[in-house]
Amino acid sequence: MLQRIVSLCDRAIEALAVIVLLAMLVTVMLGVITRAYDDPLIWTDELSRYLLVWTAALGWVIASRRRVHIRITFFVDMLPKMLRHGVEVLLQGAVALFGLLLIWQGAELVERNYDLEATAMPISVSWLYIPLLLIGAFVLVQALAEAAQALTGRMRVQEFVTEVIE
Repeated sequence: MLQRIVSLCDRAIEALAVIVLLAMLVTVMLGVITRAYDDPLIWTDELSRYLLVWTAALGWVIASRRRVHIRITFFVDMLPKMLRHGVEVLLQGAVALFGLLLIWQGAELVERNYDLEATAMPISVSWLYIPLLLIGAFVLVQALAEAAQALTGRMRVQEFVTEVIE
């Protein structure tokens, strides 16, 4: 049941990423076309920047779920299997701490910019920083789940290396 929920969430994030990317492409094309006719829509530049931040945030989440971020394991691979699991727990603990820092700093940025209006659009500047909260929460949960897998020995310690080589 839990695996089904996780799979559904993964698909929802991927669908949202596609929608946001397409919205960004349409916004940029609209800006280019209206400039070509000497009647530019000023808001297209600003909206495309906001959508770029959201696209990058969703891309980070997708890459983390698929475990495709660059990871150098040269020294860890030299350790005995039990130590590799321990190092993985420590690394995931550091990643979880980073997630907490993203949430904390992101919340501060959202709060500081909540009452500021974007230059060319009638929305709050805080929308630019909301992805930090989402990424932080995701990174925290993902890291804790992977640390738990490493603690229980259910995580294959060379999972990343074998996927890349194949």
